[in-house]
Amino acid sequence: MEAEQDGDLLEEDSTQENVQTNKYSSITPPASPEDHGDNLTSTYFEEKVPIPGNIDQVFSFRKLWAFTGPGFLMSIAYLDPGNIESDLQSGAKAGFKLLWVLLGATIIGLLLQRLAARLGVVTGMHLAEVCNRQYPTVPRIILWLMVELAIIGSDMQEVIGCAIAFNLLSLGHIPLWAGVLITITDTFVFLFLDKYGLRKLEAFFGILITIMALSFGYEYVLVKPDQGELLKGMFVPYCAGCGKVQLLQAVGIVGAVIMPHNIYLHSALVKSRDIDRKNKNEVKEANKYYFIESTIALFVSFLINVFVVAVFAQAFYNKTNMQVNEECNATGSPHTDLFPLNNGTLEVDIYKGGVVLGCFFGPAALYIWAIGILAAGQSSTMTGTYAGQFVMEGFLNLQWSRFARVLLTRSIAITPTLLVAIFQDVQHLTGMNDFLNVLQSMQLPFALIPILTFTSMTSIMSDFANGLVWKISGSVIILVVCAINTYFVVIYVTTLNSTLLYVVAALLSVAYLCFVVYLAWYCLIALGVSCLDFGSRLGLSRHTDIYLLNDMDADTVVER
Repeated sequence: MEAEQDGDLLEEDSTQENVQTNKYSSITPPASPEDHGDNLTSTYFEEKVPIPGNIDQVFSFRKLWAFTGPGFLMSIAYLDPGNIESDLQSGAKAGFKLLWVLLGATIIGLLLQRLAARLGVVTGMHLAEVCNRQYPTVPRIILWLMVELAIIGSDMQEVIGCAIAFNLLSLGHIPLWAGVLITITDTFVFLFLDKYGLRKLEAFFGILITIMALSFGYEYVLVKPDQGELLKGMFVPYCAGCGKVQLLQAVGIVGAVIMPHNIYLHSALVKSRDIDRKNKNEVKEANKYYFIESTIALFVSFLINVFVVAVFAQAFYNKTNMQVNEECNATGSPHTDLFPLNNGTLEVDIYKGGVVLGCFFGPAALYIWAIGILAAGQSSTMTGTYAGQFVMEGFLNLQWSRFARVLLTRSIAITPTLLVAIFQDVQHLTGMNDFLNVLQSMQLPFALIPILTFTSMTSIMSDFANGLVWKISGSVIILVVCAINTYFVVIYVTTLNSTLLYVVAALLSVAYLCFVVYLAWYCLIALGVSCLDFGSRLGLSRHTDIYLLNDMDADTVVER
């Protein structure tokens, strides 16, 4: 009946004054989702994992196991070297006091990932494919470029994290640029593991997560953090005696945890299960199990992040450079020159973090730390590559061979990384890491606004569209996250101390804000703010929620 009503509305629109035009008529939609998703050259989807049938229980561990995989791959973005560096800096600068921020950011991340998974399950398309169908050509290209920038920024942190791990493990004998080349090579190899079966690839990622848990867990047991202070910092939302440094670190935690490319990635990974999207019960069941799996995966990632924060909070909070220098001298460390002879507060990154662990707790602590960083960097580099392929395929509707797509997406992301590795020293990467965090923070609206827009539209999500509570809470969450990250960007820009850079930043900000307002306008219309639907007043579209239906797979919508 609903489908018939939609059809009547569409017919009414198409006949009115014979001049009605679809706002997205400039887009040539790609093939049907069913055809597109099963293409044998498609990333990650050469096989689909079957779901056990004929199980009438409310909850089934067999079904949960069948759905387990995409959530853990998604959770790796919460464990990349950028997050690990944010964790250790949080511990060193604020002790246990910001653990509640990490917990809150992880919960917000879970809610946003839920929207991404639901979009992929219900429509059979990932976010980039839906953006391709729904936005006009120019905004679509701009959106693609912004997401690519986020992926490049994330990839640089991940690959350089691997290179730093190789440098630490080899006692400095493998330079940064060589570590980057090694990472590029082994990433190419590992990416084709799915040729041996999707579940084997997911198991490989599971092994890498286990290595991270064991490595950072070892450091946690070694340092023996104060459990009372840890629990207080996690559940009491207050930061006693905190100043600007701690505030900036709290903002940095939110920016590090919630990453734009991960929304695109998760919406694609959930397509790897064999779900009959024409069966409402199967779709509902898939949404339930994916949410449970994502909750478990992000709980594991949260624990690993807590390990890192707690280690540096217990061992290095309020430590001075002088104290660390003396300890490194006493243990014969070759890295004492990293810590100047002054009483300034210790500043660490993932490289210096390994060094100070080695100075205070022995060489084993340094090597195990490096193994954990290597696992974090390798796993996140691989998932970042998948995200790059999904984004490029979806936005540009590429029909290239698998190898050509991997080569192109890797080249785009790796080229700037290799240049940085050649011209930068491993001991002076903190400034670049701050810039990359700012870059990714600026791209957040280009994932969060589209995902809220499309999951709120009944023409796309049918009965699974966001209800009023989710629309309001989703809007508030996205507004808060974007505001926090905007503050982070503004603070960073004000530290540049260059009039020319201020002018350039101001000009870019105007263009940036105009595009964000454009996306927000469409989002508000999708959320039901019909007074903003100027197109309908001009006779372009009288049914905001219906003109998007024209580009969707009509058969699927009617069947639902």
